[in-house]
Amino acid sequence: MLTITQVDAFTSEPFGGNPAAVCLLPAPADEAWMQRVAREMNLSETAFLVERGDGSFDLRWFTPAVEVDLCGHATLASAHVLWEGNHLAPDAPAFFHTRSGRLSAILRDGWIKMDFPAEPDRPASVPDGLAGALGADPIYVGRNRFDYLVEVDSEPTVRRLAPDIRRLGNVTTCRGIIVTARADTDGIDFVSRYFAPSAGIDEDPVTGSTHCCLAPYWRRRLGRTAFTAWQASARGGLVKVELRGDRVTLSGQAVTVMRCELLA
Repeated sequence: MLTITQVDAFTSEPFGGNPAAVCLLPAPADEAWMQRVAREMNLSETAFLVERGDGSFDLRWFTPAVEVDLCGHATLASAHVLWEGNHLAPDAPAFFHTRSGRLSAILRDGWIKMDFPAEPDRPASVPDGLAGALGADPIYVGRNRFDYLVEVDSEPTVRRLAPDIRRLGNVTTCRGIIVTARADTDGIDFVSRYFAPSAGIDEDPVTGSTHCCLAPYWRRRLGRTAFTAWQASARGGLVKVELRGDRVTLSGQAVTVMRCELLA
């Protein structure tokens, strides 16, 4: 039997942040089986880990619908499970081999710091129907290899968005749409939300990988490289972000909320 651990990522409190399922496998598994497990878990991401002989881990991420190339919160959850389960010493770094290259994480004073690739956007034309589907007028639209990035006028606009998810899924064939604005809240630099109906996720509660795009974007807008960000979903989550050349450091906390045995 295999254990699946459910972790709330980018939060220090249970039932906040973004839940991810983490399954440590004894050997590589069939892709179709992993996809079925992810569909059964019905979370935005389920992560599967296989240890290599050198102490690093192969890591793959699945939504209920598809395998994805990069996921921040499920990587944070995976690192948390490795340290909490004594698969790694608390002072040992975690190394992951993924479809987006080699990723790493370290644990410092209860915060997990992850090293990810920067995924900057370039200006893009506004897709037909985007403003109507979002229910807000963009003041900027860009795109990277994963997502569209949309800046709107204010934090309240981001928070009160109620997009038409069906229409939003028909607007583009990209992974998802990041909506962001400069923050009004003290201690927060920018806010965002993320909608990915094409990947089977209406709204992702807290998305690490989108901050790989948001970091270089807000570097251009604010002239700084370090930020405190809030993803303003119903669950909400705090992400500390630092741009370092072509890499981004994402820092967050995590808490385990559930363990179960997979019988099938």
